[in-house]
Amino acid sequence: MKISVHRKLDEIPQDAWNLLVRDHNPLVRHEFLAAMEHHGCVGESFGWLPRHIAIHDGDTLVAAMPLYEKHNSYGEFVFDHAWAEAWQRSGIRYFPKLVSSVPYTPATGQRLLCQPGAEQTWWPLLLQTAKELATEIGASGIHCLFPAPQEQDFLQQELLARHDCQFHWHNHNYTCFDDFLAQLKSKKRKNIRQERRKVVDAGVSFRVLNGTTAKASDWQDFAHFYDRTFEEKWGTATFNFDFFCEIANKLPENIVLVLADLEGECIAGALMFCSDTTLYGRHWGCIEQVENLHFETCYYQGIDYCIAKGLTRFEPGAQGEHKIARGFLPTLTRSAHWLAPNPFQNSIENYVSHEQQAIAEYIHASQNKSPYKLAE
Repeated sequence: MKISVHRKLDEIPQDAWNLLVRDHNPLVRHEFLAAMEHHGCVGESFGWLPRHIAIHDGDTLVAAMPLYEKHNSYGEFVFDHAWAEAWQRSGIRYFPKLVSSVPYTPATGQRLLCQPGAEQTWWPLLLQTAKELATEIGASGIHCLFPAPQEQDFLQQELLARHDCQFHWHNHNYTCFDDFLAQLKSKKRKNIRQERRKVVDAGVSFRVLNGTTAKASDWQDFAHFYDRTFEEKWGTATFNFDFFCEIANKLPENIVLVLADLEGECIAGALMFCSDTTLYGRHWGCIEQVENLHFETCYYQGIDYCIAKGLTRFEPGAQGEHKIARGFLPTLTRSAHWLAPNPFQNSIENYVSHEQQAIAEYIHASQNKSPYKLAE
């Protein structure tokens, strides 16, 4: 058996890595993670340094862990700024830390990769290896963000569990959008129909493309929308045109690019990714404001896609209580955290406990706002 840590995902064979990926989840596949490294989306400039773990049994890759050495908290969606400030005030280094996640992507998925049935063998070894690496580089801790539910259950046996809430849509074997609408209360159903009608009445039409049907000009348009979103929000654009083109080429069937056209001009777009069961909504941008265009492009087109393809779940991204009225229900998300010895452990354990309670109360209150005639 050989355990190794890799500064480039390309050091691990693509086919061997992908054999460990379940549900054909594109966000965890080798092609997606490696494309970020190829085009500067991760690295020193953004504070995401690859430190991927691989375990080989002979020549066979039997387990792996996407892992990054972090020198900031950007792009994680599980906020630990208060922790970092506490370390800093006490003269203790909080960075670097280790993060197992898909950069800039608050989507549930594998973080401890292995074949089904081998979890008890390889998950403890992956975690132990990550702890040893953290000690070696002087990291303040390890943060496993949005792991698959089984992984979280394992990790929180000895790690701190943090809770948060997202809003997800579930497909109850709908055959068309009207089937979905029929399950909503009349007021919510009427509101959605009005929102969709206003977009149509404004003259907007849509193209739903994959990596094969999208042209270079489509990716140029979308890259422009993406950049503009970050410019307007004072954020940092991490993806780029070359990254979009590479994943379109290498993961064509997992790409869902929704583009909105008005009077012969492409004015908005949303980029989503699909696994065998789930649609992941990720990025949005526009150059012209049209009433309800965001809802249509990012939510309703995605619901249409899920129904057409028989996908069971739609994760549209983090935050956004406004999604409830559009059929997305509050859903618990979790992450697991190991911290090196520090003077704040008891305080952090209390904080995490209070956070869990607050999230549970928030989800309960949000469920009372369900737009469905019968609670799901």
